[in-house]
Amino acid sequence: MRTRTCARGLALTELGLGAAQLGNLARTTSDEDAQGAVDAAWESGVRYFDTAPHYGLGLSERRLGAALAQRPRAEYTVSTKVGRLLVPSPQTTHLQDDGGFAVPAAFRRSWDFSRDGILRSLEGSLERLGLDHVDIVYLHDPDHHWQEASTTGVDTLIELRDQGVVTAVGVGMNQAAMLTEFVRRCDVDVVMVAGRHTLLDHAAQDELLPLAQVRGVGVVAAAVYNSGLLSAPRPPLHATYDYQPASRELLTQAAVIADVCEDHGCSLPEASIAYPLLHPGVISVVLGARDAGQSRTNADRLAASVPDALWDELTRLGLLPDGYAAQAAGGRS
Repeated sequence: MRTRTCARGLALTELGLGAAQLGNLARTTSDEDAQGAVDAAWESGVRYFDTAPHYGLGLSERRLGAALAQRPRAEYTVSTKVGRLLVPSPQTTHLQDDGGFAVPAAFRRSWDFSRDGILRSLEGSLERLGLDHVDIVYLHDPDHHWQEASTTGVDTLIELRDQGVVTAVGVGMNQAAMLTEFVRRCDVDVVMVAGRHTLLDHAAQDELLPLAQVRGVGVVAAAVYNSGLLSAPRPPLHATYDYQPASRELLTQAAVIADVCEDHGCSLPEASIAYPLLHPGVISVVLGARDAGQSRTNADRLAASVPDALWDELTRLGLLPDGYAAQAAGGRS
């Protein structure tokens, strides 16, 4: 599998495995399926794995660490996140987590972008992963914590980077505007933009992508299916968009894109993966998987042939920003 390189010589495979499902996102995933998802991703050439304490209150990190335990450490890249500190909550262990994961509420999440909070969070992540270092640490969803995250938070990560505890530092968010400000004002190496650089949402293309490219900041594209609407060859009737029921307008737009994809011999999910990678500043697309079959499907979709004529037609129909695909492809060559 091809890799792309960003700041500090960090090379990521063009496809990364997002480990939210390993934390029982929305429903239970067995230990066997979680292991199978990682094994099949590895067999497909994936060497970038992304997780977070938030995912299953640490379950994702524990499962990912166990699944990678016998792999040569120098051969893969792991990213995790800080900002949601896991605080033991023995009084709620009999309840179900209310954060979207099918796990007992044995911990509560506490927003904390302080130096102490970040150090404690990373220490816990390393213990759960069974690693002595991670390659990338992202500030996780600091939407309502700009002041602390952009000062103390980033400064702490830079300190860890300078000490060699982590290789690269960055921010992961579901919006493009604040990510752009982090790139503009802070010494970050990589950002993860979720859902804002997709066939249906082009928010990252006006400022974030050009600025990141000028600054030498790598961009990782996540949630390229917009949580479900773009994940099947034909948009499901009750599909979700950003974890909410998709509007009729979005369903219609996705169906038109699916028609154009079929006319050009590819599928909607295949185009959804290929589109972010058109831009030379995008270093990886991260996709989740719950089992081995989904990991293999991800790799097959990445490998599919998506013709340039598809982007030309979508642009002509007004479904993609005018000139974007040609400019991105030109920058890539």
